[in-house]
Amino acid sequence: MPIYEYACKSCGFQKDVLQKLSDEPLTACPECNNETFSKQISAPGFRLSGGGWYETDFKTGKKKNLAGDAGKSSSSSSSSSDSAA
Repeated sequence: MPIYEYACKSCGFQKDVLQKLSDEPLTACPECNNETFSKQISAPGFRLSGGGWYETDFKTGKKKNLAGDAGKSSSSSSSSSDSAA
């Protein structure tokens, strides 16, 4: 979902708002309640949620380097080196 920058022309209040692409633009300022709240021209940010972003999509096998697996890989590598000795 994109994150849009909004600013009020009356009071100068600024806020980043997480909105769907299909949502109508906001017009009422949450600070002064005037209908002068509008989107700013900027590069919209966005948020990726859920699993599978980059780390798991483009790597295969043992190449996966997941943050949660850091402890598991070191313990499994030490156990495999113990069994080889």
